[in-house]
Amino acid sequence: MNRPLLIGPFAQLLPMTRLPLKGALKDEQLPIIENGGILVSDGKILKVGVFDALKSSDVDIHYIEGKQVCLPGFVDSHTHICFGGTRARDYAYRNAGKTYLEIAKAGGGIWDTVTQTRKASQDKLVEGIVYRSQKHLKNGVTTIEVKSGYGLSVNEELKMLRAIKKANETSNATLVPTCLAAHMKPKDWNQDKDYLDVIIKELFPIIKKENLANRVDAFVEESAFSPEEIKPYFQKAKEMGFDITVHADQFTTGGSQVAVDFDAVSADHLEASTEKEIQLLAKSNTIATALPGASLGLGCDYTPARKILDAGGALSIASDHNPGSAPMGDLLTQASILGTFEKLSNTEVLAGITYRAAAALRLADRGKLEAGAVADFVVFPTDNYQEITYRQGQLKPSAVWKNGTPIH
Repeated sequence: MNRPLLIGPFAQLLPMTRLPLKGALKDEQLPIIENGGILVSDGKILKVGVFDALKSSDVDIHYIEGKQVCLPGFVDSHTHICFGGTRARDYAYRNAGKTYLEIAKAGGGIWDTVTQTRKASQDKLVEGIVYRSQKHLKNGVTTIEVKSGYGLSVNEELKMLRAIKKANETSNATLVPTCLAAHMKPKDWNQDKDYLDVIIKELFPIIKKENLANRVDAFVEESAFSPEEIKPYFQKAKEMGFDITVHADQFTTGGSQVAVDFDAVSADHLEASTEKEIQLLAKSNTIATALPGASLGLGCDYTPARKILDAGGALSIASDHNPGSAPMGDLLTQASILGTFEKLSNTEVLAGITYRAAAALRLADRGKLEAGAVADFVVFPTDNYQEITYRQGQLKPSAVWKNGTPIH
C-alpha cells in the first residue's frame, strides 16, 4: 500500500454530502469546506476536510497552486457516444423547418445513423467512443453511460456493446454500458419473427455471458415501441437480472408509467410529462433524468425539472450526446442552461450531474467526496463555485483527477 496522498489546499471544496437524493435543494444547504483537502490512497478517498488538519508526517502532499474550487467528478448518466457517421444534414434540415418525418423520408433520422454505424468496423467504433469520452473527461465528466441502439440486429448490437467494453479498457473515463436494442423497429426486419423476442432469446444470453451490460433501455414512444409492446420485453429483462431504464415521455406520455411499473432506475427525457407523470415519478424510486441537449438540438420544451423537484422527485441531468438530436455533448453547458430556463439553484444543478446522476446508474461510490468513494474529482480555476454555472460551461477545468491520479 502506497503512502496516502493529500491534495490541496482548495479555496472551496464541495463534497456534495449530507444532501437528500430527492426533492428541491437550496444553496444554503450546500456544504462548502474552505481551504479544503482530500486524502487519497489506492484510488479511493480516505478523508475529506480542512487541508491543514489533514497534514501529517505520514502523508505525501500534492500542493494545489492558486485559488481553485474542487467538486466530485461529473457523471453523465445518458449518452449515445457509440455511433458511426454524422447527422449534420439533419440539423440543417430541422433548423430550416423540415419535420421529423420529412427528414426521415429524405434519408435522415435514427435509421441514417444505424446505416452508418453498421458500416463502421468495431475498431472504428472503439476509436470514436474513446475520442468522445476523452472530450467529456477534459470537461470534468469522469463517468459516462454509453448506449448501444444503432445496430438494431443481434450481431450489430453485439458489435456496439463489444466496442463499448473495449473502449472502457482504453478510455481514462469509466464507461457504463447499456443495451438499447429497443431503440426503434428495424426497417429491414423480417416480419415473420418478432424483433424483441429475438433480442430476448438470442442477444440477452450473450450479453450476460460476455458481461457486456447490466442495463436494458427502450424507447417507449409512438414512433418506436408502445407500452404494451415493451412490457413483456422489460419483464424478461428483469427476470434475467438486468436493471431497467426508459426513454420516456419525449414526445408523448406513457413511458414514465412503464418506468414506474417496472421500478426502473431512471426515466429519461420527460419533455412531454404532465402533472400526472410528475407526481407519479416523484412518488416512486425512479430517478427523472433531464436531457437539455435534446431540447437544444430539437428546439423543443425542456424537461419540467422545477416541477419534478418541487414535487419531491430525484433529478439527474445528462447530455444525451448523440449524432442526431443532441450533438453538442457538453454536460456542464447544458446543465447550466437548463438551470436558467427551469430556475434551478446551483446546488440542484450540481447535484444533478454528481451524486444524483450516479444514483441513476446505481453507483454509490461516486458523485460525492467522502471516505470510501472513488477519488474522482474536478478542479476549476476560481475561488467561487458560483462561477462554474455562471460561465455556462465556458470556465474549463484546470485539472481532472481519476482514481486519485491527475489525468488532465
